Amino acid sequence: MNEQFIRSLSIDWGRVGRDSYLRGIPAIRELGMLEFRRPVTFFVGENGSGKSTMLEAVAIASGFNPEGGTKNYSFSTYDSHSELCEAIRMVRGSRRESWGYFLRAESFYNVATKEEEYADELHPSEKLHERSHGESFLRIAQKQLKPFGLYLLDEPEAALSPQRQLTLLMEIHTCARQASQFIIATHSPILLGLPGAQILTFDGGKIRPCEYEDTDSYQVTEMFINHRQQLLSKLLAED
Repeated sequence: MNEQFIRSLSIDWGRVGRDSYLRGIPAIRELGMLEFRRPVTFFVGENGSGKSTMLEAVAIASGFNPEGGTKNYSFSTYDSHSELCEAIRMVRGSRRESWGYFLRAESFYNVATKEEEYADELHPSEKLHERSHGESFLRIAQKQLKPFGLYLLDEPEAALSPQRQLTLLMEIHTCARQASQFIIATHSPILLGLPGAQILTFDGGKIRPCEYEDTDSYQVTEMFINHRQQLLSKLLAED
């Protein structure tokens, strides 16, 4: 039985403009029904394949601010999100999340600034701007990931060292076992290695399930580690 907070989604194309760039993204254009069957779902794919666009739309349709934060965050520094959030039709489970967070790497600076502005005596600031980028990312995860939560993470590995990515993987694993749901867009072969996760690739013009070893993130990393000299010789050969 599917007990996720978000069980599935589809797109009402009647709410998307005829000239919208969304119709030019193959994986999104061909989407029928997208099901979330496990507590952790990864979106993978090449740059421009639509994974972050889809994650952003799911986050906004779930009540999060387009630039990130909790559902209590309400601000806009640059209105860049697509109309996909208005066209998404989500099937929700019988449970309702008690907490949630939308983390997106590209607008984290803005969220960190607002976190300081929203702080008060009962909710003191974490002073994220006084930490390194990676420390701020990890601090958000350690503070915001709680049981019974819905978490949308867009490239959370962007500021993290490999060691910190392993720490984040542990945080996600622990929280997912406490009845939380994660949807994560990532290129990280470390995060993708989380046991039991659902991996959906946006490559090839259609959103479809993918095994860990079949992801580009794994294959390119494995090729570089095991065949570094040959690969570099080929890539850097002079004409």
